[in-house]
Amino acid sequence: MSSYFDDKVIWITGASSGIGEALVNELAANSKARIILSSRKENQLYTVAENAGLSSERYSVVPMDLANYKDMPGIASKAIEKFGKVDILINNAGLSQRSLALETDIEVDKRLMDIDYIGTVALTKAVIPHMIKNGGGQIAVVSSLMGIFGAPMRSGYAAAKHALHGFFDAVRAELYDKNIDITIICPGFIQTNISIHAVIGDGSSQGTMDDATQKGMPADVFAKKMLNAIRKKKNQKAIGGKEVMGAYLKRFFPGLLAKIVRKAKVV
Repeated sequence: MSSYFDDKVIWITGASSGIGEALVNELAANSKARIILSSRKENQLYTVAENAGLSSERYSVVPMDLANYKDMPGIASKAIEKFGKVDILINNAGLSQRSLALETDIEVDKRLMDIDYIGTVALTKAVIPHMIKNGGGQIAVVSSLMGIFGAPMRSGYAAAKHALHGFFDAVRAELYDKNIDITIICPGFIQTNISIHAVIGDGSSQGTMDDATQKGMPADVFAKKMLNAIRKKKNQKAIGGKEVMGAYLKRFFPGLLAKIVRKAKVV
């Protein structure tokens, strides 16, 4: 890995498993970065940090729940306290969905929006003034291919991810002269527990692993590619297998993509 991340303070949300854990492992092994780990599972965050081989001087654990978005200013202050700064914020935490739109309670749609969009935006807004005061920084957000195009069983999830794109594209333009870079990462199918924890129509968890997710890109491979995109300060990067072609079809052949998505296996 490039020395780009050395001596930077990197805050990773959703760090207790999946992509977040893979990012911690990669940064711990191949950089001198100091890492702030956040998620709802405080004990698991310590386990992740210890398994990654991080010394106590190199990490801090800050529990948080994106659903409680009004708490984000206080949480940001606490996160900044240990190392005195945040150079890179990686908005990775989120919740997925596996249910038909007409079978999904509106409260589930709201929960998806609160966690995947409002919570992420609230945390970002809490950190940006600190970055401006420090002369700059970088914000990465883990969206999804569903932030580029919608697919069956993902209506509320896709809506929240589309919203992230609108917000962060606008913020990128607004902060251009503040030395703050914005990178939107759009994963395809990645081998994590995202489908197990995905909500169904009544708000409960699906509890099973999707076949497509199980056969997806390993999380450690994804983490390397994602960090490379952040290092290069890409505006947006789709990462995954053949499913990333959907991003290009959406742009150049939207009619064809619509036909493919109707018949595609999405679980």
